[in-house]
Amino acid sequence: MRYRVMAVIAGSAATMLVAGGAGAATLPRTAGLAGPTVTTPITAYVLNEGSNSVTPINTATNTAGKAIPVGSTPFAIAITPDGKTAYVANANSNTVTPINTATNTAGNPIPVGTLPFAIAITPDGKTAYVANANSSNVTPINTATNTAGAPIPVGDNPHAIVITPNGKTAYVADRGANEVTPITVATNKPGKAIKVGSMPAALVVTPNGTTVYVANSAEFTGNGSVTPIHAATNTTGKAIKVGELPLAMATTPNGATIYVLSGPNQNVTPIRTATNTALKPIAVGGDPAAIAITPNGRTAYIAGNGCACVVPISTLTNKVGKSIRVGFQPSAIAVTHDGTMVYVVNSFVNENSGTVTPIRTATNTALIPIPVGNLPSAIAITP
Repeated sequence: MRYRVMAVIAGSAATMLVAGGAGAATLPRTAGLAGPTVTTPITAYVLNEGSNSVTPINTATNTAGKAIPVGSTPFAIAITPDGKTAYVANANSNTVTPINTATNTAGNPIPVGTLPFAIAITPDGKTAYVANANSSNVTPINTATNTAGAPIPVGDNPHAIVITPNGKTAYVADRGANEVTPITVATNKPGKAIKVGSMPAALVVTPNGTTVYVANSAEFTGNGSVTPIHAATNTTGKAIKVGELPLAMATTPNGATIYVLSGPNQNVTPIRTATNTALKPIAVGGDPAAIAITPNGRTAYIAGNGCACVVPISTLTNKVGKSIRVGFQPSAIAVTHDGTMVYVVNSFVNENSGTVTPIRTATNTALIPIPVGNLPSAIAITP
């Protein structure tokens, strides 16, 4: 069984905040000191597992562009910090497809390991790391040449990967080995495996890079937990008990709080990173499946798979706001880098299509759903 794993990092050093209303989600980009300011729309890229394609959405107009063919069963996506290339891991063709975001055209597929499951890109944009679940290794891709380097051995069944903000270390959650493997980016060498809890499935790193948090799914046992790893020493702290089957997490931009989803318990557990203690779980209902936090850190948005809704949580009070109706089976969620819009991937409309629901964060109102491909399951937004 495959699981959709989300490890959302809000408020990283690359996040750009733009003041203004909740209108079209655009960022000003200046070409030259003396030249005019050119406004380029942010693009959201949606993976369609069932139709082997990626749908680009122009967030200035909330319209879908022509679907981009990729490999079989696209399952994970990451975009370079400069926004020029999106890399798509194709789980069943064992390849990664680079997409030129200026033209929305796919490049030649890059062979990687078996069942590429997760992908992360270094802060300098030079290397994409692909976790291959069935070959128990990680493939580094040189983004300048789009060529794969030698596979890096890690533990059994790697399911998630995250890179520290300083770009020095990649951490890989080895679900089948109950461990996390650190990789030194400068040498592409794996370090000593770090023992964590049962079946680690998701990772987040605090924006200051001091701590990596590991969600131990402990599937079907009810013993879900989160293990903190001190990045300076690669040693673990005491496991923090959370709800059953934690599969998604997010950190606030200031790194003060980690929010952990528990689908079976229908709640979200906040963790105070200063003390690594869990606060009172927040009841959200609706089988929470995905989470994203706004760049200003004020609101966490929870996609509820069972309620066809999104629940906003005030991070100041940890109080739940009025739920926002979206499409059926919302499975992924992302916030634009200016914080004005949230995009929710609705996996099922009928057997042949899904949709994406835009939400204005200023009013928490849903706009008209945008048709995409079959079984959409992941989303990434350009800087």
